[in-house]
Amino acid sequence: MSKKVALITGITGQDGSYLTELLLAKGYEVHGIVRRASSVNTERIDHLFDPINPVGKKYLHYGDLAEEIDYLLYELQPDEVYNLGAMSHVKISFEIPIYTGNITGLGAARILEGIRKMGLTKKTKFYQASSSEMFGITPPPHLESSFFNPVSPYGCAKLYAYYMTKAYRTGYGMFAANGILFNHESERRGVNFVTRKITRGAARIKLGLQDKLVLGNLDSKRDWGHSRDYMEAIYLILQHDKPDDWVVATGQHHTVREFVEAVFNHFGLDWERHVVLDNIYTRPNEVPSLLGDASKIKNVLNWKPKVGFTELVKVMCDSDFEKEKLNLV
Repeated sequence: MSKKVALITGITGQDGSYLTELLLAKGYEVHGIVRRASSVNTERIDHLFDPINPVGKKYLHYGDLAEEIDYLLYELQPDEVYNLGAMSHVKISFEIPIYTGNITGLGAARILEGIRKMGLTKKTKFYQASSSEMFGITPPPHLESSFFNPVSPYGCAKLYAYYMTKAYRTGYGMFAANGILFNHESERRGVNFVTRKITRGAARIKLGLQDKLVLGNLDSKRDWGHSRDYMEAIYLILQHDKPDDWVVATGQHHTVREFVEAVFNHFGLDWERHVVLDNIYTRPNEVPSLLGDASKIKNVLNWKPKVGFTELVKVMCDSDFEKEKLNLV
């Protein structure tokens, strides 16, 4: 029996690395699209694909969501495509809104149209990484039927991709599914995202490598889970017998301030002595609260998160502490 073939955009990111580990463990042949950059950006997957070894390198393909990837779809004939690639930083999306729309929104449309043009609508299942930011300022809790009201270029671009996925599903009979994922973090999160910025900053303060941590709005509430759990959810979404749209969330939310307190308490520090607020980190439009209702995926696909808020904080703190200790050597 031949292996299933999966193609992942955004494979070098936090989510892409965990999804790759999951699929490889299940016997998949996994391919990923890597954006060409002047510096090496594959550190999250180097333990899976050796970028120097030709055997590992053949599974990584240079590409960009600003361009069509029809040639790669035709060559690989993938059973599953996971579109995790995006310009995914909400604050930065206000600074580069056109680029965000091109990559995060139109990028999904390029893949969907490529699947159609290459005659793969009956073979290839497509997963779109939709976002809780699509709900924007709609009051929580948020479930699949909640009103979408995004207020950032990122959220707007994600909503376009969400509806394009539904349009190709209904228009061409494609297995095209949306996972509306709420905030998910991990020790592999980028350091420019607020959770990782906090855990890394607190670890450095504990080690005496810095004294202050500059943050923005501490009152925003978010529903935080672990990326590994959420990648298990999206795998289940593509194994379901029909394509659909699914909220993936923990059902609990905390303010950024609560996250800060939990992190600094973990290190035995008083956060108020070290945290400085600066409006430079506030957004033109703030989303006050995101809280998911994942009853559907829990009841239908039997998914539930394994890592809670307290454990998420602990694993991120411990990981950053060990990484930053190396700077003392």
